[in-house]
Amino acid sequence: MLLTTLILGLVLGATYALLALGLTLQYGICRIMNLAYGELTLVAAFLLVVLFKSFGLPPLVALLLICPAGYAAGWCLYTVMMRPLVQRSGARGRLEVDSILATFGLLFLIQGGLLVVFGANFTSISYLDQGVSVLGVPVALNRLVALVICVVAGGALVAALNLTRWGLTIRAVAQSPGSAPLVGIDVNRVARQGFALGTSLAATGGASLAMYQTFSATDGVVFTMKALVIVIMGGVGNVAGALVAGVALGLVETVVATAIDPGLTLAATFAIFLAVLLWRPNGLFGRRS
Repeated sequence: MLLTTLILGLVLGATYALLALGLTLQYGICRIMNLAYGELTLVAAFLLVVLFKSFGLPPLVALLLICPAGYAAGWCLYTVMMRPLVQRSGARGRLEVDSILATFGLLFLIQGGLLVVFGANFTSISYLDQGVSVLGVPVALNRLVALVICVVAGGALVAALNLTRWGLTIRAVAQSPGSAPLVGIDVNRVARQGFALGTSLAATGGASLAMYQTFSATDGVVFTMKALVIVIMGGVGNVAGALVAGVALGLVETVVATAIDPGLTLAATFAIFLAVLLWRPNGLFGRRS
């Protein structure tokens, strides 16, 4: 039982970590707090379901289309909606407030569209749901596939941020956006890339979730809240912290659901969140204030 819980918790935690990475990028690089992040995740999840059920496209193939589509959607969203907010913001605080208000409205716009198209019923697909043995524990193959997708995507991002010139540019803008232009960095272009990449990660995480979880058009708020909790727990803008916090949260939720009551998972999430805020307000991996 313990090993089963750990494996299932790792699968869920890896997905949470991938979702939190996207939000970390969007806030850390662009200083945009995207409250519609969970809804963008759901759009990708529903898109995978449509491609699978209506067109017979295998989810792994559909994922190859959804990931770049998420990047393109994020690029357009930043250009049309976020860039004007950035241009008119005189200080970072105003941009944060404006982005919260703007994406709050976007949240309801996307949610309303999903409800009209798909309704409020829960949705799922049957894909690779046969069990395979992992260390003697039967685990659905779709969960293992989702775990591999999240590990590969998250690992590739961490490697790119730390080992490439592009990653150095991204980190420079995140740490000092005011000084970055002095060394020839186009902050607007980098911010657009960061926001688009964050949306692509949201799409990847949503498509991965759709492979093994049921969901509905109103679940986006929950995904956004959990991503925010992970970002704050790991330290705002801290990629490694988001990864560790995401995996930890997935493990905690799985343990609570298995050993106590599935209805208490959300309560456990926010209990940990409040404890972190009281003990380490800058996050588990942030500097002490």
